Amino acid sequence: HPHLHLLNGYSPVENTIFTLTHPITPTDTHRPTIPVGRPLPNKTVYILDPHLNPVPIGVPGDIHMAGPGLAHGYLHQPALTAQRFIANPHRPGTRMYRTGDLGRWNPDGTIDYLGRTDEQTKIRGFRIEPAETQATLQTHPHIRHNTVIVREDQPGNKTLVAYVVPEPESGLDEASLRAHAARDLPEHLRPSAYVLLDRLPLNPNGKLDRAALPAPDLGNRSTGRAPRTREERALCALYGELLGLEEVGPEEDFFDLGGHSLLAARLISRVRSTLGADVSLKTVFRARTPAALAGRLDRTAPARPALRRRTRTEETQ
Repeated sequence: HPHLHLLNGYSPVENTIFTLTHPITPTDTHRPTIPVGRPLPNKTVYILDPHLNPVPIGVPGDIHMAGPGLAHGYLHQPALTAQRFIANPHRPGTRMYRTGDLGRWNPDGTIDYLGRTDEQTKIRGFRIEPAETQATLQTHPHIRHNTVIVREDQPGNKTLVAYVVPEPESGLDEASLRAHAARDLPEHLRPSAYVLLDRLPLNPNGKLDRAALPAPDLGNRSTGRAPRTREERALCALYGELLGLEEVGPEEDFFDLGGHSLLAARLISRVRSTLGADVSLKTVFRARTPAALAGRLDRTAPARPALRRRTRTEETQ
């Protein structure tokens, strides 16, 4: 489509809303990556070393931003504001924003984006700071220590996992942790899995040994009673298929097992093709277990016919 004009735009929302743009050309397809571009007029971008000195062309550094559009800070979060919105040593009396992104200048004046310098990541389109979830969990009175990380044990499926060291003899369990997270965190910041540990693994320097944190084991759990109906059996199988689990019980919560809205949409499609019934996304969120969802199937309208591929000749007839 040579008539289309394609722009690559980049900026964190803290410097609303675009800071760099790059008109993509056919020659860009031969680059290792597409540049995020040059700063817009009145916008300023610095690529700095840990001492806030500019780095040479081609050398990776931390991307900082300044100029019109910069936010005043984070509402009711002075510590995070002070950490991210810092004094600009290259223009005294002004501030700049530490993005947490890694970049480098190209000889042509464009910038390449190279990834993150901290633990911030995106899961299903939401920007996630594991430290925010960790800080909220630590307010639980029965937690001694905890850490929260993003795992990708199945390629393409990032999940937030909490590792918790309970206070001795507290009787802390996963249900209590989930209730605490649900009270204080939006859904996208709640861990998909919780792992209870006697202690957090440390390396010889006394820092957290992330590589030694075990993968959450969802396979060795009690699944409760057996399915009682054909619908329950089918839904338990669909839950297991979508969540990558060998066995799911009829009373187990789809979202507690690692499900999310994108998987819920796939579940709706599989219910339609397997059981011939339509369910809405709202229904999946409200009837979260196979047993509860099975009870809603009889009250749904007949499923819409499955989509099929058609030729252009069929479309014009």
